[in-house]
Amino acid sequence: MDTKRKMIERQFTESASVKTKMAEMLPAEIETVGDVLIRAIRQRKKILWCGNGGSAADAQHLSTELVSRLRFNRPAIASIALTTDTSFLTAHANDFGFDDIFARQVEALGNEGDVLIGISTSGNSENIIRAMDRAKQRKITMVVLSGKDGGKLKRIADYNLSVPSRETQRIQEGHITIGHILCDLIEQELYAAEYDRNG
Repeated sequence: MDTKRKMIERQFTESASVKTKMAEMLPAEIETVGDVLIRAIRQRKKILWCGNGGSAADAQHLSTELVSRLRFNRPAIASIALTTDTSFLTAHANDFGFDDIFARQVEALGNEGDVLIGISTSGNSENIIRAMDRAKQRKITMVVLSGKDGGKLKRIADYNLSVPSRETQRIQEGHITIGHILCDLIEQELYAAEYDRNG
C-alpha cells in the first residue's frame, strides 16, 4: 500500500480515536453546558461566539445553526458570531490593536445572563482571554472550547470543554462535533414536539 494511502487511513483512525475519547470523557460536561445555554435562551438572552482563524469559522458556523436551523424549521435563536463585522474588526485592530477586538464587542453587545463561547485550540488566545475578562465584569457566563491542557482559558471560564488531543486539526474536528451536539440539545429541549416529528 502506498504512503499516501497509509496517511489517509491514519488520519481517519486518529480522528476516530479522539472522538472515542471524547465520548468517554465529555458527555456530562457537554450536558451541563447545554443546560446553561438552554436556560439562557429561555430567559431571552443571547449566545456570543468568538475564535481566531479556523475557530472563527467554527464560531460563525455554530452561531448560524442557532439563528437559522440545525435539523428542522423552528423560531430563530439569538446568537452572534463576533468574528463577522469586518469593518469593526479592521478599524479597531488598526487603531488599537488586535487583542481587544472581542472584548470591545462583548462590552457593546453583551448583557448580564448572556453566554460567551470562546473557541481556542490552545486555550491561550489573548483576545479571547480579554473577552472573557470583560464578560466576567458584565456577569456573562463564560464557556471555552479548547484542547491540549486547556491553557489559560481553562482557569478563567465557568465551563471548559477540552478536546483530548494536542493536534490542531483533531481539536478543531472535536470542537465542531461538540458545537453540533450543543445545538442539537438546544433544539431538542426547546422544540421537543417538532423534534419528535422531524428528528
